Amino acid sequence: MQILEHIELSTKLETIRVSALHALAYCPRLFYLEEVEELYTQDAAVFAGRRLHAELEKQEDEDWEELFLTSEELGIRGRVDALRTRDGETIPYEHKRGRCHRDENKQPQAWESDKLQILAYCCLLESSLGIHIKEGRIRYHADDVLVHIPLDDLGRVAVREAIEKARNLRQSTHRPPITDNERLCARCSLAPVCLPEEARLAHDREWQPIRLFPEDDDRQIIHVLEPGTSVGRTGEQIKIARRNQPLETVPARQVAQLVLHSYSQISTQALHFCGEQGIGVHFISGGGRYLGSFDTRNGSIQRRVRQYTALSSPDICLELARKLVICRAQGQRKFLMRGKGKNKASEKLTKAIAQMKTVLKLVPLAKSLESLLGYEGNLAALYFDALPDLISPDAPAEMGFDIRNRRPPKDRFNCLLGFGYALLLKDIMNAILIVGLEPALGFYHQPRSQAAPLALDLMEIFRVPLVDMIITSSVNRNQWDIKTDFNIRGQQVWLSETGKRKFVELYENRKQETWKHPATGYSLTYRRLLELEVRLLEKEWMGEGGLFGQLIVR
Repeated sequence: MQILEHIELSTKLETIRVSALHALAYCPRLFYLEEVEELYTQDAAVFAGRRLHAELEKQEDEDWEELFLTSEELGIRGRVDALRTRDGETIPYEHKRGRCHRDENKQPQAWESDKLQILAYCCLLESSLGIHIKEGRIRYHADDVLVHIPLDDLGRVAVREAIEKARNLRQSTHRPPITDNERLCARCSLAPVCLPEEARLAHDREWQPIRLFPEDDDRQIIHVLEPGTSVGRTGEQIKIARRNQPLETVPARQVAQLVLHSYSQISTQALHFCGEQGIGVHFISGGGRYLGSFDTRNGSIQRRVRQYTALSSPDICLELARKLVICRAQGQRKFLMRGKGKNKASEKLTKAIAQMKTVLKLVPLAKSLESLLGYEGNLAALYFDALPDLISPDAPAEMGFDIRNRRPPKDRFNCLLGFGYALLLKDIMNAILIVGLEPALGFYHQPRSQAAPLALDLMEIFRVPLVDMIITSSVNRNQWDIKTDFNIRGQQVWLSETGKRKFVELYENRKQETWKHPATGYSLTYRRLLELEVRLLEKEWMGEGGLFGQLIVR
């Protein structure tokens, strides 16, 4: 009982940030994402706002001071941008980078969320310091306007009502719906996480969404392929020391992922730094097998509880698995159809395409995951049996493909497939960790190996466009040196260091190509589509589903 009472007391004493009340007034869903699900992003506007406050802090003004306060009475805390004394009155100031609101007469006004924020600071000062505050002021720097906000009884009531609403939302397990005001979404830094346009499309298929999700991520993905290479940190940079090569340094803000192959290593300081900077760190063995990722997720427990609840339902798992099998098999079939259109189709290729169509019709009728696995196995067998017919007769015989084999691969084509799938698994894991879901909670694949089930599930969507297609194309273009790009060890075939470097370049270039999403109607790079698909999966159990698993090769 004492423990429970302590927990209840801690909950009561936990204060709310005044800036969170600003988010609440702007959009309750934004408040919930930040304060309950602990999701934060930093876009250009956020950094610009920080620079403005840093410049203001450098001002030398005797009656200017910054103050951090907490009020247990009100249950709020916050840092007042600045306090000034005028005619014996203490006045809190809030600084905004943008423009003020204008009423019908073009008179400057504060935005409602800004108004609530400065009023909350006024109440915080009164409660904490025991002084009377008459007004607060907001400086809008884009149009150099100063707006006065008087603190009266109505203002105090508005602040207390907002605090109560915030407390109730923090106790809720349900994410609020998206706002009806679309203009707010366009200016929101959390739009890439919230996906409001995709939510509107899920509820109204006639909706024409605009793309708020970033088209691309121009940060580098650094593959450390050379054994013995060490990765460290120097200041705000990542340093890479390769044997017999000059030291390389890269600003952390320019790095999205570090992929450590073979026996390269990373210092503890660099690992912690990458976690702080949101840089994914992944490990791949010398044989090209995905080993694992550095998990830096914090918070978002409520989201993973929802994931567990949803994926504990056999009906939900079966429905998602059906979508997954259809997505992968239709992509495989259409890839085979491409080959049929370019060349004189063999009887085996034509037959496989027709049989896959027949089996695909049975997938929606599957009553269990076990029966679905049977259909999937049949489809995969038909696909890989026909895949050799897509290889050009002019390609070297050593690059041919007969049957799918692995652990270890016994020919060069399977060696490429294995390494490609390892890179894809790494990227899927990176997307899952960025989004904040639990990789161990899947809906189709069962825990049976080192790979996380959810990552194996999501891989199915991208196998054809990101791995199978680039391997087949590169083989047909004679881009592989059968001697220098591979290491043959008895019946085992592995990529050499030069072969890995060549594959990584092909793979990363492919990820930079764009693909028009068939459900949303806008184009993104494959690199961004990986993360988008994970976020669309989460929407399947958030009441905004219907867009997941539709990325099918045209």
